[in-house]
Amino acid sequence: MEKTLFGTLKDGREVYKYSMTNKNGMVLEVLTYGATIQAIKVPSKNGELLDVAVGFDTLDGHENYSDYQGVTVGRYANRIHNAQFTINGQKYSVTANEKGKTCLHGGGEFSKAIWEATADTDNSIVMSYTSPNGSCGFPGAMKTKVRFTLTDSNEVAINYTAICSADTPVNLTNHTYFNLKGKAGTDVLSHELRIDADSFTPTDEDSIPTGEIRPVKGTAFDFSESKPIGKDIGESDPQLVMCKGYDHNFCLNETAGAVITAYEKETGITMNVYTDMPGVQLYTGNFLDGSVIGKGGVPLNKHAGFCLETQFYPDTPNQPTFPQCNFRAGEIFRSMTRYEFKC
Repeated sequence: MEKTLFGTLKDGREVYKYSMTNKNGMVLEVLTYGATIQAIKVPSKNGELLDVAVGFDTLDGHENYSDYQGVTVGRYANRIHNAQFTINGQKYSVTANEKGKTCLHGGGEFSKAIWEATADTDNSIVMSYTSPNGSCGFPGAMKTKVRFTLTDSNEVAINYTAICSADTPVNLTNHTYFNLKGKAGTDVLSHELRIDADSFTPTDEDSIPTGEIRPVKGTAFDFSESKPIGKDIGESDPQLVMCKGYDHNFCLNETAGAVITAYEKETGITMNVYTDMPGVQLYTGNFLDGSVIGKGGVPLNKHAGFCLETQFYPDTPNQPTFPQCNFRAGEIFRSMTRYEFKC
């Protein structure tokens, strides 16, 4: 485990980077700012070490230009309709940071916080953060820990725990943009993707689920068999047109194996995803427009990366038919996601 100063925020707070290397030479880098995955460097079929995490070379990019690249998001990942929900008969109004009416990723609190880091082992770091009572409008003080582990099996394992002093919804995830080509300036449309999901949750014009659980069979959203991300992304399906690509929650099937597999032929890298969460948000970088400079000084263009945000479904606090995520005061939230890389 190597700790280095990554940079200093505008307000003077220091941000540190923790780097881990396994026996195969694979590297994981995590920042204390946003509990952010800064880099995942994976050996390709040619033995070249490639960074498959899209983002920024410097802290300035994360602080000023981020579209949540690599960050931990919460208290509630994804969206809450009208930035409101009700628990125990009490209505809570939370930060409306998207279009002035939707709460996105808990108002951005976790992704902009400085997390306290504790090295657990040489290849495991624990990031801790306490969200004060009422922060961004959420009830109770919530203590959160996220453990990042790099295994000798070339896995990046993320374990989340949280406990709150009041009844509250909890939904935590990581927002890494992946590109298995490991090369700046490329897109992910040729990546082969499989998602073990029979259905997805269509959305309205504000990206809020309509409440429908729609079968994927016979639609552009069918990834039950591996296919290129770009194969159907340009279809006239209103859901794709509205979102300029995929930005949807898939309802994962229960399985003991990998629920998601991504593969890039050029590098030979396969990424298998394991999780105990009921859903995953596939986002294909639809709103990246080249106006922001990423790693290597190269613009982040449309489809420069894809996200697999394991999660409870969006807007679950307002959707009683979805798998629920309200946790009682003192009840511990736990979840796990593992990204396994093979070549």
